[in-house]
Amino acid sequence: MRSQQRPIEVKVLYKTGVDQEPYVQIITVEELKRRKSTCSYEEEDTEDFLPDLKDQSLLLNEMHVEKLSHRLPARVQGYSWHLAYSTNKHGTSLKTLYRNLSCLDSPVLLVTKDMDNQVFGAYATHPFRLSDHYYGTGETFLFTFNPDFKIFKWSGENSYFINGDISSLEIGGGGGRFGLWLDSDLYHGRSNSCSTFNNEMLSKKEDFVVQGVEVWTFQ
Repeated sequence: MRSQQRPIEVKVLYKTGVDQEPYVQIITVEELKRRKSTCSYEEEDTEDFLPDLKDQSLLLNEMHVEKLSHRLPARVQGYSWHLAYSTNKHGTSLKTLYRNLSCLDSPVLLVTKDMDNQVFGAYATHPFRLSDHYYGTGETFLFTFNPDFKIFKWSGENSYFINGDISSLEIGGGGGRFGLWLDSDLYHGRSNSCSTFNNEMLSKKEDFVVQGVEVWTFQ
């Protein structure tokens, strides 16, 4: 019987400098680890590089992107981020959000900014859609930058990951409490501690007014 070869993990580095043209370098993960352990910063810049955002974000700054990219599952790391939906570009409608994501079959990153200028949201293993039941997997998580960056992974207590209908979008649940809830106009939202993620409240206030929403995909 022919033995299966283990796939080689690679890292794509986008590098640039003041006196050099930008270039892309592809190395193995093992090589990256070796460089980090043996090279000085003067010899080799070993910092992780920001993902390539194909569209401009009005909600995320460089710090947000850097911290989120480090915590994404391995299967989406290294991919470019594409803006599938934005309230600024597409209007404030949950129906439009569903429609824009209807052709996708990949994880998505939901980013919300409220009127207190707090940024929070969720990584979802499946694109948001109309559904009569909860869906998604345990890779789904909630995150907040209020006041410091935290993520809340699956607790294992239930499987209430994602549910969407024409009136609202729910992420995380249990006992009538939702980790993140948005209404059909993407104007009012709510965040509670929920048993799916055992999370803290993502926003400063339980009920909040939405300033903007973005949904990013990885391709």
